Amino acid sequence: MEKEELKNKIYAFCEAAKGKKKLKEKDIIKGVSEAESVPGDEVKKALREMIDVGKLMYSYGGGASSVEIPSEEYLREKGLIK
Repeated sequence: MEKEELKNKIYAFCEAAKGKKKLKEKDIIKGVSEAESVPGDEVKKALREMIDVGKLMYSYGGGASSVEIPSEEYLREKGLIK
């Protein structure tokens, strides 16, 4: 699977859980790697790249971190969109 296709699958996985469940990094890695038959380390690399460019972000709450899709307001604040 190409990296861009994998990133799209990761984004879709996060989008499906948006507002329903806070996803931990390991939840995403496990869920996508099992659903798409991709090694976990490839999913992890793609996930980290998405976080580095602002497509996904870490959030903290309740003593645990989770990964989520950033809001447009957050992206504007960080200068990633206008």
